[in-house]
Amino acid sequence: MGRTVHASAVARQSRVDIAVARAATAGVLLIAACTGSSKPPAGTPTGSSAASPGAASTSASRSGAATSPAGPAQPSTSHRPATPGTVRIGFAGDVHFMERTVRRLAADPATAFGPAAAVLSAPDLTMVNLETSVSVGGRPEVKSFTFQAPPSAFSALRAAGVDLVTMANNHAADYGSDGLAQTLAAIRRTGFPVVGIGANADAAFAPYYTQVNGVRLAFLAASQVLEETLAHFSATASRPGIANAYSDRLISSVRTARAHADVVIVYLHWGTEYQSCPNADQRMLADRLAAAGATAVIGTHAHVLQGAGWRPDGRFVAYGLGNYLWWHSFGNTQDDNGVLTLTVTGNRVRSAVFAPARLDDRGIAVPATEAQGRRILDQWNQARGCAGLLAAPPR
Repeated sequence: MGRTVHASAVARQSRVDIAVARAATAGVLLIAACTGSSKPPAGTPTGSSAASPGAASTSASRSGAATSPAGPAQPSTSHRPATPGTVRIGFAGDVHFMERTVRRLAADPATAFGPAAAVLSAPDLTMVNLETSVSVGGRPEVKSFTFQAPPSAFSALRAAGVDLVTMANNHAADYGSDGLAQTLAAIRRTGFPVVGIGANADAAFAPYYTQVNGVRLAFLAASQVLEETLAHFSATASRPGIANAYSDRLISSVRTARAHADVVIVYLHWGTEYQSCPNADQRMLADRLAAAGATAVIGTHAHVLQGAGWRPDGRFVAYGLGNYLWWHSFGNTQDDNGVLTLTVTGNRVRSAVFAPARLDDRGIAVPATEAQGRRILDQWNQARGCAGLLAAPPR
């Protein structure tokens, strides 16, 4: 567990990187209903291998497994037949294990996510942001908040139905160089697929490749948050760290991925905290990524829901998904969250479903009540306006 967070630190919530989140098992329609195969229940062995950080993966989803650019994937264990050429990809926001959530992790990693596992397990492939150092002991960096979780975090993620995480965020190196080394060792040892962090820039910017239902997928991640982690732990040619979104390396990596995959997803840590509208840096980077070939851009960090929808060029952007499994609740919109499921056919996002949720007193994402769901969905749809995005794919 990380450093104790005192009440005085909680009082500084408006100035630091905290918030709360959750996802829902009850889906609320955003554009059109998605169809396709689902994963087996949480904790069911997938039979797929995983990549080391940044490496091209031979892992395939639990449905429609096929040969990836890096080699053969394992047979599917899906309970329902897959739809060839179509894949459902789920996204949730920030996850870490501190205080109440680390207590759940210690009690049993297999049940740490509680009812949230059902919605995480539903898409063909699910991705979240793991916002913590994965290490034990050591000295925290001098920051307002430092997050730390043991390697069993990866067991909890796997049991909950999460297939891939980004660690390109402002808390991945909260325990310094030693914590970063432990994190990279834990990724190698567990074999859990992670992007956005690595032993050097080549690893941090490398795509994760897999193939689902005949669709070749590539995932990348980077951070645009200007604080200590980006300043001191951005990966270079000779130094481990996270992928820096201000580097042209991100754009070139997207172009490379597009040459080898039908669909390229970029998951970013960016935005202004507690602001539901994207800032100028977010918009500019979204433009560059779309031009480079990104099919969809997903984001977190703002601690509130930001706009999501289609750009006029047909690319999909979800600027901010909030937090998903979090140490503290605030009783306001910081507790609102959800799971976004994109249905991709060929190389385009054809539909998007957002399932609103709200953080409970255990730090778990639970389905929003009917009234909460209407409010959160209204908020989600309103945020699309200031993001300049469309509610449906352009014709």
